[in-house]
Amino acid sequence: MAKTEQKQVVVNEIREKLERATSALLVDARGLTVAQDTDLRKQLRDAGVDYKVYKNTMMNFAVEGTQYESLKDYFSGPSTLAICYEDPTVAASIIKKFMKDAKVLEFKGGVIDGTPYDAKGLTVIADIPSRDVLLGRLLGSFQAPMASFARVIKAIAEKDESPAAEA
Repeated sequence: MAKTEQKQVVVNEIREKLERATSALLVDARGLTVAQDTDLRKQLRDAGVDYKVYKNTMMNFAVEGTQYESLKDYFSGPSTLAICYEDPTVAASIIKKFMKDAKVLEFKGGVIDGTPYDAKGLTVIADIPSRDVLLGRLLGSFQAPMASFARVIKAIAEKDESPAAEA
């Protein structure tokens, strides 16, 4: 296989992943120890996130004409690409938590649900709870008034059944 064909395979791989993605983040992971990198990769993999180092030139060709084209602004120096397929904020959240112990890890930029963010924006996004947590909170807020209403109805029913009501 010719060298250009090999490069095209990598470009196609990246492009196919991005077509299915809900978000893509670029991270500068220079300076991580092997143990830290292994731990981060495991956490991201367990959350369903692809996390891989690609050459900037390959990523540059892959994002051309896609919603991720704004990532080109961050293709300098070593770049690790984190791609989410379901919850678009999960990678940002995991990486930000990991940054507390691994001070050398840095956000470069990313695109979440079609919106480009710089490193500061990704730090803010990382604090947003996951979709499941937000749905749980919403469900809880619906349940509280219904539970109160049910208790009031039950109390009224019990009051009507009490012997004092018959007198």
